Amino acid sequence: MFYGAVVWDPWLIVAQIVCLQCLYYLTLGFFLSFLVGTRVSRLTLVYFFDFATITTSTVTGWCVIASLLLTSIAGAGYMLYLIERAKKCLDFSATLYIIHLFICIIYGGWPSSITWWAVNGTGLAVMALLGEYLCIRRELLEIPITRRSSKKLLYMLNKLHKKNLIHEISLCFIPFLVFILWLCPVLCEDGFLWGVN
Repeated sequence: MFYGAVVWDPWLIVAQIVCLQCLYYLTLGFFLSFLVGTRVSRLTLVYFFDFATITTSTVTGWCVIASLLLTSIAGAGYMLYLIERAKKCLDFSATLYIIHLFICIIYGGWPSSITWWAVNGTGLAVMALLGEYLCIRRELLEIPITRRSSKKLLYMLNKLHKKNLIHEISLCFIPFLVFILWLCPVLCEDGFLWGVN
């Protein structure tokens, strides 16, 4: 991506937020299935959104904590490819964790556990700082200037110019669709969609 004048594109920002949030929960589900799913008889949304599962008094609680921290590291990698700008990493990380807080409040009430706040604050810091570090490293790479690469550069610029925004946004929503298809059976099984506990 070439950085010139900043263009306000709310659809792109919303698509990036949705894509990052979906990738976060898909990755969290992946880590929870390996670390927690082998320890419990049934993996439910409680481990995603209930603050009571994040505890240091049980091994399962430590597995949930490890899953959340590993997911924040993976989220920094996602920001390298989705956001691409170091100065936007803190904004997108904070947005992700604020949305996660609202979902947790809806699911299990206000998180009253100090451990929940410490783990999620650490996850936010890790995701933002590591994402910024990775983006800065990419921004500081040398740009090779040769005749062959300049032809390739012109070809890429022409190709990017011909792309339309709908195609880019539809690609961002693929992880969202995968997340919804994966989450619907879990929600129906938990009774979360119908208000039954």
